[in-house]
Amino acid sequence: MKWNGLNSLIEKLIKQRIHQLSVLSIILLVSVGCTSQSIEQGGPVDTFTQHLDNRVLTLMDWYNIPGTSIALVTDGKLVWSNAYGYADIDRGKAMSVDAICRAESISKPVTAWGVMKLVERGLFNLDDPVQQYLRDFSLPESEYNINDVTIRRLLSNSAGMPLGSFGEEYSPNSEKPSLRQYLRKEVHLEYVPGTKFEYSNPGFNLLELLIEEVTGRDFNEYMENEVLLPLGMHNSSFNWNEEMVSRVPMGYDLKGKPISPYVYPYKASGGLFSTVEDIARFAIAEIPTSKGEQKVLNEESLQAMQSPHIETSGIYGFVAEAYGFGHFIETLPGGKKAIWHGGQGHGWMTHFHIIPETGDGIVIFTNSQRSWPFMATILKEWSEWTGEGTVKFSVINKAVVALWIVTGAIFLIALYLGGKAIYGLFTNKRRLLLSLHHYSKIRVIEFILWAVLTAILLWSVSQDYLFISSIFPAGASLLGWGLLLLSFVLLFSIIFPIYESSKYSPSRFSTT
Repeated sequence: MKWNGLNSLIEKLIKQRIHQLSVLSIILLVSVGCTSQSIEQGGPVDTFTQHLDNRVLTLMDWYNIPGTSIALVTDGKLVWSNAYGYADIDRGKAMSVDAICRAESISKPVTAWGVMKLVERGLFNLDDPVQQYLRDFSLPESEYNINDVTIRRLLSNSAGMPLGSFGEEYSPNSEKPSLRQYLRKEVHLEYVPGTKFEYSNPGFNLLELLIEEVTGRDFNEYMENEVLLPLGMHNSSFNWNEEMVSRVPMGYDLKGKPISPYVYPYKASGGLFSTVEDIARFAIAEIPTSKGEQKVLNEESLQAMQSPHIETSGIYGFVAEAYGFGHFIETLPGGKKAIWHGGQGHGWMTHFHIIPETGDGIVIFTNSQRSWPFMATILKEWSEWTGEGTVKFSVINKAVVALWIVTGAIFLIALYLGGKAIYGLFTNKRRLLLSLHHYSKIRVIEFILWAVLTAILLWSVSQDYLFISSIFPAGASLLGWGLLLLSFVLLFSIIFPIYESSKYSPSRFSTT
């Protein structure tokens, strides 16, 4: 009777814990699903910016983001900017709109302006092979035709070049490889040029060399005098200088570890330093209604950069339909075209979004690598406020909710199976079996699942960076713990299988 009472108590406790976890999971999922708030479409700017003042702080706290700066453009004019949080947590230094941040891959559309300026001057044509302008640098031999690597395809990430390796970070004043040394290591063809989209840092850095070869000028000097300064971007540069030291915030990685300022051995694909307001000025220059205010490029060049040249694919296909010259392109639910680009570095994330037809735009800088869901939420609410519907980038919010659901389900499954296994052990329905000669279909399936989960976990902990951690920064570690718990439960069930007298001889079992 005592043993039966204990069994009943154990079973009751297990069911209570599973029920409690179910309730908590539902509460969590509801709270995550309600991260967005209703926005008054076409409401006054002041109303929306007041909303941002409250909303941004809440989201920063949820995603553990140290600092951010945001600029808003309406009707082709910079109407508002603000900064929140910290540029340096340890020093208690506040983030400022004047902070010079790593713009990362927003460098690509800026570089595209520099290239198109030379096209307008007739120094080369878009369909020229880039090799004919590179005097002391040769593309490596390939099974593909290197003459198909044209300037147009480099600008549109369709030249057959790879993404490129990561980790090429150097202290600003340290010795680093030259651009040519970097290109010799990174540039090669992975597929037939012109056949598909492949986001490529080496491809854009080859354009950096092209600019220097054709103009005979340093890339930064050319970009500064021909693009940045004419657009009023007086706080932007592709070169590090000591005047930046006091203005560049600390970056923070996925674990919240501070990252000191760094530079790359290249500039065109991710080397720009800028302020949120300077990138807003760049965004304004990309709006046709403001073309009279900038004398850098003509309307034809702007249209070429903002027109689809290659359909995006892979993960990029979820957030954009096509890529132009240094710009992602999408059609909003309202039917209007939006162009955008983002950037991600070690401890940094940046983004700008523009609706050229209406003159609306937004720029977001953060000094945290945990910022994709944060930016996706702000972009969603901004695009709804414009009345043009939800931008594709907000799919990240849906992915976050889905991952929370998956995480909750994994914990529920692990606790349910674990509870049943422990209950079976107490009721003598499970016994220790270490022999490999006796197995059932269930035991084989459990072993396969355990092996797959263990392999995934071991691979994950060996990686310096996991893409899922950027999308799911608030719960990636919890997902990992859930998988680890499920792995232990499966292993326990394998070692202590259900005892079936018809299959196993009692002598084969060892009991504890």
